[in-house]
Amino acid sequence: MIVLGISAFYHDSAATLVKDGRIVAAAQEERFSRKKHDAGFPVNAIAYCMAEAGISASQIDHVAFYDKPFLKFERLLETYVAMAPRGFASFKTAMPVWLKEKLFQKDLLAKELKAWDKSVNWAERLLFAEHHVSHAASAFFPSPFDEAVVLTMDGVGEWATTSAAIGKGSDLKVIKEIHFPHSLGLLYSAFTYYTGFKVNSGEYKVMGLAPYGEPKYAKLIFDHILDVKPDGSFHLDQSYFDYCTGLRMTNAKFDALFGGPPRRSEEKLDQRHMDLAASVQAVTEEVVLRLTRSLAKETGIPNLCLAGGVALNCVANGHVLRDGAFKNIWIQPAAGDAGGALGAALAASHMQLAQPRARQDGQDAMQGSYLGPAFSQAEIEKRLTQAGARFQVLSEAEMIGACAQSLADGKALGWFQGRMEFGPRALGGRSILGDPRSPSMQKTLNLKVKYRESFRPFAPSVLREDVAQWFDLEGDSPYMLLVAPVKEAHRRAMTDQEQALFGIEKLNVPRSSIPAVTHVDYSARIQTVHAGTNPRYHALISRFKELTGCPVVVNTSFNVRGEPIVGSPEDAFRCFMGTEIEALAVGNCLMLKEEQDPALKLDYKDKFELD
Repeated sequence: MIVLGISAFYHDSAATLVKDGRIVAAAQEERFSRKKHDAGFPVNAIAYCMAEAGISASQIDHVAFYDKPFLKFERLLETYVAMAPRGFASFKTAMPVWLKEKLFQKDLLAKELKAWDKSVNWAERLLFAEHHVSHAASAFFPSPFDEAVVLTMDGVGEWATTSAAIGKGSDLKVIKEIHFPHSLGLLYSAFTYYTGFKVNSGEYKVMGLAPYGEPKYAKLIFDHILDVKPDGSFHLDQSYFDYCTGLRMTNAKFDALFGGPPRRSEEKLDQRHMDLAASVQAVTEEVVLRLTRSLAKETGIPNLCLAGGVALNCVANGHVLRDGAFKNIWIQPAAGDAGGALGAALAASHMQLAQPRARQDGQDAMQGSYLGPAFSQAEIEKRLTQAGARFQVLSEAEMIGACAQSLADGKALGWFQGRMEFGPRALGGRSILGDPRSPSMQKTLNLKVKYRESFRPFAPSVLREDVAQWFDLEGDSPYMLLVAPVKEAHRRAMTDQEQALFGIEKLNVPRSSIPAVTHVDYSARIQTVHAGTNPRYHALISRFKELTGCPVVVNTSFNVRGEPIVGSPEDAFRCFMGTEIEALAVGNCLMLKEEQDPALKLDYKDKFELD
């Protein structure tokens, strides 16, 4: 039984292919189209999935879509009616699109799919899953658990914004929901908007900015905006928001409560913005902890799965793990809407088509999340030659040795190997790497390579076997979705003068022996690297450890600010030539910046719209 899963038409479109319950391929459309958060029909991602599976379109038994458009339309219509006459401008903008296209999405999907095979009656093969069911299925069915509580938190699906389900074997049942407009994801997005970042993109920045501030506004949020109960259920006072009826997230009443208008994009960040970020982060953590403690007590199940955009808040995830209400937690690496494509396919396979779920035996089914395209060595050489690259072809051992030495020498290394990651994190397939021991590496990568805000932290990739010696984490974090403190033994004590610093002034104070991956609060967003899922990346870090004694490297996604993660060897070479990355490894091809044709250097800094 072959099921194609699709998410599309809102943001982060993606396609996945599941065969007999096994995940064969998954990719986001943005990696092919080069348009960040591409919302279009994922034509390229679908073509890749079919090619990876070696099938034609007619061999697809079912196509599963990740939400139910009629229910979403019902929610929009009821919201506009309830809020009338407020929001008429937004209503006028939205309704023609819905009446022309989105309300008839089944026909639209069938029409798009006919491009592959006109002889197939695609309408008969289409299945639809509710948005939160898609998220929950993406988290539970690939997890290593036979039974688990599944908590989904995001902006909004059709009606649900927070839901709890129980998964057991091949069964998954939603047991409770919180409905729009009361949404933890939209609360966080409101503060993303208010602090001057882009909604559905800049939430990571708010999380990264939070440790520079103090949660001075948390009580204000609880007193005026958010009524949260002991079990984590909550209610938002809508008089402070404009997302139901307007074209922005917050309003003048929100501005008055927090002392001014929203920050303009690229306006200088000040301490108030950092304190706002710290406050919404603290509030989010408190709500999530109340939810997880309540669910653990209510169900008695020791395992927790997380999905939805809020599950990408790795700081909150770390608190849930350390809280211990659940013995084990597993987070879907593509927790946002892209992962909904996978969840829809799995929900269709197991819940609608009664396909048995394979035994997990303690391992998850995501294959390290390396589910995207790979390129043969011959194809890599051909593509790089056509792009004008000058490279040398090395054996694997020579490549590992040369790249590890480059890192030890303090160089920024582009690393393009194996299958592309599915989800927003680079996990050693499409990564930019650096030496974590360098006090200047974090600032250098932000300003000279990524072209992004200097405050944003970088993640450490650490050998799985060494993680407990360097971080306060005993278990796995293969998908970079858990934050944990750096071990006390590796920390550097701060002077009284350094302790007195505020905000961004803290940035240049080394906190540990691996300062490039140690945030200002001594935390790190950890990726544990396993020899079984990514042997070449594991070998690189192992060789770096032999050279330096350090089993950790800096890992950030291979792109510049506003650009999707690179998807092809040509993308990697262009990014290499448009930034101050000094070495690039694609397959067994090694490129050094000083050996390249200067005429191919690109002005990359302003090529992409800011995220």
